[in-house]
Amino acid sequence: MAGHGIEPLARIMRSVPDRLDAHMGGLYLLSEDGQVLELAVTLGAARQFTRPWRHIGLAAPIPVAEAARTGQIVWVGSGDDMARRYPRVAVSMPYAFCLGAVPLVARGVTYGVLFILWPASHSPELSGPERDGLGALAARLAEVAAEAAAAGRPIRAGPRSALAEARVVDPLASAVARLPEGLCDIDLDGRLAAVTPAAAALLGEPAERLIGARPWTVLPWLRDPVYEYHYRGAVISGQSTSFVALRPPNRWLLFQLFPDASGLTARVSVADPGTVVEGAADPTRRSHSGFSTERAVHTTPGALYHILHLASALTEAIGVQDVVRMVSEQIVPAFGGQAFAVLMAEGGRLRIVGHRGYPPGQIDQFDGTPLTESTPGVQASTNAVPAFFENRAELELLYPNRPETQDGMAAWAYLPLVTSRRLIGTCVLAFAEPHHFDLEERAVLTSLGGLIAQALDRARLYDTKLGLAQGLQENLLPHVLPVVPGLEVSARYLPCTEGMDVGGDFYDVMRVGPDSVAVVIGDVQGHNVNAAALMGQVRTAVRAFAAADADPSTVLARTNRLLTDLDTTLLASCTYLRVDLAAREASLATAGHPVPLLYRPDGRAEVVEPPIGLVLNVDPAAEYPQLRLALPVGTTLVLYTDGLIETPGADLDRALSDLIATLGRHGAQPLARLADALIGQAGHTEHRTDDIALLLIRSVAR
Repeated sequence: MAGHGIEPLARIMRSVPDRLDAHMGGLYLLSEDGQVLELAVTLGAARQFTRPWRHIGLAAPIPVAEAARTGQIVWVGSGDDMARRYPRVAVSMPYAFCLGAVPLVARGVTYGVLFILWPASHSPELSGPERDGLGALAARLAEVAAEAAAAGRPIRAGPRSALAEARVVDPLASAVARLPEGLCDIDLDGRLAAVTPAAAALLGEPAERLIGARPWTVLPWLRDPVYEYHYRGAVISGQSTSFVALRPPNRWLLFQLFPDASGLTARVSVADPGTVVEGAADPTRRSHSGFSTERAVHTTPGALYHILHLASALTEAIGVQDVVRMVSEQIVPAFGGQAFAVLMAEGGRLRIVGHRGYPPGQIDQFDGTPLTESTPGVQASTNAVPAFFENRAELELLYPNRPETQDGMAAWAYLPLVTSRRLIGTCVLAFAEPHHFDLEERAVLTSLGGLIAQALDRARLYDTKLGLAQGLQENLLPHVLPVVPGLEVSARYLPCTEGMDVGGDFYDVMRVGPDSVAVVIGDVQGHNVNAAALMGQVRTAVRAFAAADADPSTVLARTNRLLTDLDTTLLASCTYLRVDLAAREASLATAGHPVPLLYRPDGRAEVVEPPIGLVLNVDPAAEYPQLRLALPVGTTLVLYTDGLIETPGADLDRALSDLIATLGRHGAQPLARLADALIGQAGHTEHRTDDIALLLIRSVAR
């Protein structure tokens, strides 16, 4: 079985061609942790096309991930539309087609995403009946998933070898159904599934040898990249196409390709003289080395696909572990590898910075290998020449008695990581079985080594800058909040995950008298060093004005005038309050900051609505009226920055309502647990487009 109970979903998917008149599609299911979309069922989509998209993070800038994030249907009406909105997908799949992605939502839970492809001839607009049909199909799939989950048997995507396919099982019947003539059928993996005797005679090979093989591998004269490109273009676009090819020594053949959701029918016939166009590839042209000149200067579209896809994906890599993950997900499966590791030269030794596929602890024995030792990893890290070992005997011949031969693998590619003419390490791709590396694969892997090296170089710089930025952020924020009798305090700070610079969110709590405490939270515009520097100045100014025993209105007014004198264009929001511990009340003023929340001793959670003044640094004469607020024992005040409730595409009012509801459910819990609940409710633990600062104060008995 392909996955955990996946067959009911596959049966529903088989109805897509009849219900929606679409030629290709698939079904993603959310992983157990809810962070990754995993491809579970394919319809008319060859594995060679979907392999790089088997696992997709929810934050990925592609249609299916957006549908899962937003809960809405995503429609892409043309190739141009795809290039404008999702350039990463357009680079990897430069074909003409329309795509619709719809989330599977049932009983308030998202289980995955359905995506459907239509031919390029489809209208760029999704019709009303088609939208209804998509919705109905997704609802039916979601309900099946919900019923399985309710029964304690959640449906999950299967392993790579068990991907469910909603395809027609009789290839010869499929070919005959498409055209009345006996031709040949190419399945969704690009292999010949049926060949009529007439087609075999034209191709010059017996049908038994052709069945199960890809035409451009079994027929040397079809190995020019343009032929495979025609096939891929027909399958992806859903449109018929044709080309001519020369079968040596002098017979030109016309290939007409007719695709649908279950595969592709190829009609082969003798080409008319007028059909043979000038410039058609001639496989009889060969270099002196015996290789076709076309072959010598081109990479096949399949290999080019993987290079472009990795290059596109690596532009989004942030840290070193992002690079490791992307190579593991995108490239290792594409070449049939079992495991890989990245080793970088540091301090005269090789250090393992990431690996996948090896048993726990096995790869650790190579960490710290001196660069003076004779090992394949050291050789690839000190010499810009890749090394390929097709079996264990080849490796042992050059490196006898090395632990590399005992890592459970049977073939290895050691790729030097070269960037800006500098060797920075090596990437090891390992295979569980002996593996033949042909000239093309060696060239492609070597090119990929260069891409990986550049991404790692950028990623290491990012990690270094991120460490410096986080250190600066930690030094700008208070390390410890004061212990105040009669007041409990708890704070959280989460930096933005989409960028490498320090942010401008801040908070502080300070004693300003025997029975008085000042509390401040603010947010300086921007995510860079300038914002951090201004944040430090604002925090220092507030502290100074608070120490002068000024009321909240005066503190904000003076801070505002100071900012206008600093000749900066950055704006800042801020909420400041002074707590009178003896009277159990607070005076509060705010400068364009998100409204505080209040949890009362009787269990009510509500918004505090003080008069809101202008953000700081707009008008030097701005005034900041204050509000007096009672804080009886058991009252909790929630102060936060806008990153807690504002996310791209989200409804701000709904986010605030959800935050109030969470406060109502957890407001009586200890402050630390309440803070965790409020942060968790916002759903920003993994992907944050803004910093989040959260400060809680609770009035308690002294």
